[in-house]
Amino acid sequence: MTPTDASPEVTVCIANYNGEHLLPECIESVLQQTTPERIEIIVHDDASTDGSLELLASRYPQARVIRSERNVGFCLANNRMAASARGRYLLLLNNDAALAEDAIQTLLRAARDIDGPAILTLPQMDWATGTQVDRGCLLDPFLNPVPNADPDRSDVAYVIGACLWCPRDTWKELGGFPEWMESIGEDLYLCGKARLKGIPVRTADGSHYRHRQGATFGGNRVETRLSTSVRRRALSERNKTLAMLVLSPGFSGVMLFGLHLLLLLVEGVVLATLKRNPMLLTEVYLPSLTAPARNLGNLLACRRRVQTGRLISVRAWHATTCWRLRKLELLFRYGLPEVR
Repeated sequence: MTPTDASPEVTVCIANYNGEHLLPECIESVLQQTTPERIEIIVHDDASTDGSLELLASRYPQARVIRSERNVGFCLANNRMAASARGRYLLLLNNDAALAEDAIQTLLRAARDIDGPAILTLPQMDWATGTQVDRGCLLDPFLNPVPNADPDRSDVAYVIGACLWCPRDTWKELGGFPEWMESIGEDLYLCGKARLKGIPVRTADGSHYRHRQGATFGGNRVETRLSTSVRRRALSERNKTLAMLVLSPGFSGVMLFGLHLLLLLVEGVVLATLKRNPMLLTEVYLPSLTAPARNLGNLLACRRRVQTGRLISVRAWHATTCWRLRKLELLFRYGLPEVR
C-alpha cells in the first residue's frame, strides 16, 4: 500500500460501531495490500461506546475518521464516507472482514478490464473455517438471497456490503445507499439499481476476503439452525418488500409483489402461531406489510424514476433469479428459525 499524500486511486470505507476488537485485523489487511496504487482509509465511527476512537487515534493515524455524535446506521455511515472520499474507486469493507493481500490489486485489474463501470466483490470466506461462503449472491423471485457457489459464474444479482467495490462516480449516479433502509438490504437495492441501468455486478476471481459473518449485526451465519433477532428480521422483511416494489420490472414484477405480500402474511401468521410468539407478527410481519402503504406516493415515484431509466429487459433482470423458494429450502434444512 502506498501512503495517501497524493490523490488516492482507492478509498476503503469502514463503517464501525463498537468494533474495537475487530478493527485491527480489518485495517491491517488494508495496510498490507500489495498494490502500488495509493489507498485512502476512512473509518466512520457510529457513536461507539467502546475504545474504538482511542484505538484509531493511537494505532492508525493514517486512517481518516468521521465521528458521528449519534448512531445513524450503515447506510448513512457509508454515504458520508463516499461523499468525503477522494479515490476513483470505493471499497466498502465491514469492520468484521479482512482482505487477502492481493485483494485490491485483483479488484483494480477486474475493474480496468471491464468496458465501463461495474460493481464488484471477491469470493467470501468464512473467518473460522476458511471455507467459501459465496461468490456474490443470486436472488429468488421474492428477493431472498441465494449464495452463488458456481466457480464459472461471475455475474450475480448483488454483492454484500461487507466487501463492495464501486467507482465513486457510479456511486454518485446511483444515489448511494437509501438512508430510509437504515441497515440490511441496502446492498441489494444499490446493485439492483445498477443492473437495471445495465451496469454489471460481478465477482472477481483471483483473491478473496474473510468475514466474521454476523459479528456486527447478528444473524447471517447459519451453523446448525437459523438464528436471528426481531430487529434484524424486521429490517430485512421491510427492506426487501420496499426494494421489490421499486426494483422488480414489468407487469410480472407487479404480480410477484402482490404474491409476495400474500405469502409474507401467511408466513407471519404461521410462524407466530407455531412459535407461540405474537410479537413476530406485530413487530416483524405487519410493519413490513403496511410499510408500502405508509409511504406509497414516494415509493411509486421512486419506482417510476428507476423503471423509466431501465436499460435491460425483464428477461435480463431475471438472468440472476434462482427460481426456487429460498425460505422453504432453509426451513426444510434447519427447521423453524430462532428469533431473539
